[in-house]
Amino acid sequence: MTAWTADHIPDQRGRVAVVTGANSGLGLVTATELARHGARVVLAVRDTAAGREAARRIGGETEVRELDLASLASVRAFAATLVADHPRIDLLVNNAGAVLLGPRRTSADGFELHLATNLLGHFALTGLLLESLAAARQARVVSLSSLTHRTARLDFADLMYERNYRGSAAYGRSKLATTVFGVELDRRLRAAGSPVVSVLAHPGLTRTNLTPRAWAHRGRAGRAVARLGLLTTQPAQQGALPQLHAATAPGVRGGQFFGPARLWETWGPVAEARLGRGAADPAAGKRLWAAAEELTGVGGPLAGRDRQ
Repeated sequence: MTAWTADHIPDQRGRVAVVTGANSGLGLVTATELARHGARVVLAVRDTAAGREAARRIGGETEVRELDLASLASVRAFAATLVADHPRIDLLVNNAGAVLLGPRRTSADGFELHLATNLLGHFALTGLLLESLAAARQARVVSLSSLTHRTARLDFADLMYERNYRGSAAYGRSKLATTVFGVELDRRLRAAGSPVVSVLAHPGLTRTNLTPRAWAHRGRAGRAVARLGLLTTQPAQQGALPQLHAATAPGVRGGQFFGPARLWETWGPVAEARLGRGAADPAAGKRLWAAAEELTGVGGPLAGRDRQ
């Protein structure tokens, strides 16, 4: 069977796609390929100057909008102007992420920064855009997971990781939470009879600009670790294929999870990936959803939909 590549992406003309963190790494590759295949791509970025440079490199139909996922005020402002200009949105790729392995940091809203950026910002954004997504014929939401979600554990008594903080564990928890969210979103969309599909993907071990930033607090040793990462990871062009497949491939079903096929899903062609046991637990999904609603103040059309 021929490996799936970006050349297999169907014609995206007439579709509006929103990609968070689209100015670098996986997000830049994703935005580039969507635009190359005809989509109008909204680059949702914290640094608009970098976003404008990315848009120049991408070409095609693009627009740059400011979005800081670690600020709920920014998420609300972004969503309000976006839906005013685009009442129909065909694709939301929740790609942006924070990896900070140094001391504990908090967001503008006082949340632990990994959870704020990787989960809560995307949870709020998805809820605020859901009606515009439902207005499209075959809309999808793609949530970006990580291999680290399989070894992480959610602590609902300490979601903000205020006790015994470790940066790597906080990142893993946030990615488990993101994965639980993507699966729970699928459950709720299906229960509501929504046409929107929630899908997940992970990039395996892929080199992006997040790795050097993550280790910056370690100085020279951190730079050495980052250089080693360049030798043991696949390029972003390959790592972005699972999320591009999730976003565009015909026949993708809600709740499916895609990642690399080889060497314990660390690299290689796109295939269906394995969810960690904790990610598929409906009780955890229900509990996390309720916590995220309370923390963000965003419910949306799926608010309070409890299932057995």
